[in-house]
Amino acid sequence: MSPTFARSVFALTAVFFAAFFVWPIVQILQGGFVDADGHVTFSYLTTLLADPTYLGGLRNSFLLATATTTLALLIALPLAVLSDRFTFPGKGLLGSLVLIPMILPPFVGAIGIKQIFGQYGALNALLIHLGLRPEGWTFDWFAANQFWGVAVVQALALYPIIYLNAVAALANLDPALDEAAQNLGCTGFRRFRRITLPLIRPGLFAGGTIVFIWSFTELGTPLIFDYAEVSSVQVYDGLKDIGGNPFPYALVAVMLVSSIALYALGKGLFGRAGHAMMAKATAARAPVALPAARAWLCTALFAGVTFVAVLPHLGVVLVAFSREWYATVVPHSWTLENFHLALGHDLTVPSIANSLKFAAIATVIDLVLGIAIAWVVVRSKLAGRQVLDFLAMLPLAVPGIVLAFGYLAMAQDGRFWSFLNPVRDPTILLIIAYSVRRLPYVVRSAAAGFQQTSETLEEAAQNLGCPPLKAVFKITLPLITANLIAGGLLAFAFAMLEVSDSLILAQKQAFYPITKAIMELFQLLGDGKFLASALGVWAMAFLGITIVGLSLLLGKKLGAIFRV
Repeated sequence: MSPTFARSVFALTAVFFAAFFVWPIVQILQGGFVDADGHVTFSYLTTLLADPTYLGGLRNSFLLATATTTLALLIALPLAVLSDRFTFPGKGLLGSLVLIPMILPPFVGAIGIKQIFGQYGALNALLIHLGLRPEGWTFDWFAANQFWGVAVVQALALYPIIYLNAVAALANLDPALDEAAQNLGCTGFRRFRRITLPLIRPGLFAGGTIVFIWSFTELGTPLIFDYAEVSSVQVYDGLKDIGGNPFPYALVAVMLVSSIALYALGKGLFGRAGHAMMAKATAARAPVALPAARAWLCTALFAGVTFVAVLPHLGVVLVAFSREWYATVVPHSWTLENFHLALGHDLTVPSIANSLKFAAIATVIDLVLGIAIAWVVVRSKLAGRQVLDFLAMLPLAVPGIVLAFGYLAMAQDGRFWSFLNPVRDPTILLIIAYSVRRLPYVVRSAAAGFQQTSETLEEAAQNLGCPPLKAVFKITLPLITANLIAGGLLAFAFAMLEVSDSLILAQKQAFYPITKAIMELFQLLGDGKFLASALGVWAMAFLGITIVGLSLLLGKKLGAIFRV
């Protein structure tokens, strides 16, 4: 296609990001650093950083993200190495089951965790039943240390992102490097530490960055655990006075700068692919067949991690199917009535319809923009195309709660975008938020497809008289259909279950998406947690089908979608 097309895509993308990515961030900075007279001031920031409540929230958020990322890495890396290096019974099935945690937003899993580990939960009932504790003994395991409760729940939900990237990075390693190291006497863990780990570092960074930023700004899980001493919850509480209180703006600005600075620091220290061997393996690695005892030990490790990781899901499912669950190992009685009541509730059916509508439109926008951006980055010779690629990936490095707060700020009455004020109708802002946040997945998927498809096919079609644009549609796009479906499905699924944007922007019940409906149902007295769990099971089923489809389409390449 002509350079004019590439320049048009660049201009369109620049306008889109300027209006719905840069401008919301500018509004945040303006609210936190410009006083009522229009003068730049740092007084809000200095006051905020001197306030032990806000400072403690930032410290807790950083420590929580560090703990979550560390736990997720400790879970994911051993599993990825075992999966890449060895064969063991049930490897194929367990390799798929390890992705199960991705089918539930962490805050929904927190509902199940509280039911299992709560004061009158299943674990305490089991300990009493086994005679390890006296009758009537109670202990709230996660309330005893809310910080680690939130960290564990988030790590169990997010470790598959690091696992996918680690598996993809290991698959790209040239086994000749390991063989050479072994021939020189470097064996065992030393070989892994000196050879393998440095080579897969960019892949680990790719997954670890997503997990860190996600957990640094996660809103839903701390809300479920009543853990208010984190910045995301403090921002959420500050929405009630967004028009007259500058401190939420300053706090969001600090979160934004912190996220980008930490990302840039990590990128500089760990993200540089400085080894030429990272590009592609010269030969496929043959997994080693272990002796029976060790093979079954690998199976047990995978199965054990999977069981622990699905405990939140198991708790949600059991709550959804129970009439009552109090101080027993399993529910007292079972019922399907919760699903009937959930589907009949005023919040539920409209929320499902809203999420389907918002996510579908956002996915169409992502596919159109994503394909165009990927083509310019991979196929064109346009100067500055790497800037376009950087812009498209930047939403992965900017926390969702920051963008959501920015959209809310720029749509306040009296401002240029006031006609989008979510107090009246959040539809357009939610669609824009979903599309901006999930665009990187489509760009990455489409770019991978273009890179894997030879440009000579398009050139051959053009030599036969096919116009350049028609050649792309007739030749290239059909060949990368699997990549486009994968990116589109992932964008759609994660938009359906988006948390921060939904909780902040959806302020009218008629426009609640499904995640906002789950949160509202959970807060209802009486049957609230049962109805919320029933809706959560529907979400699990939906995203589970999506993840299975993605695995079938992309296999080990799935991890490349989660790269920044």
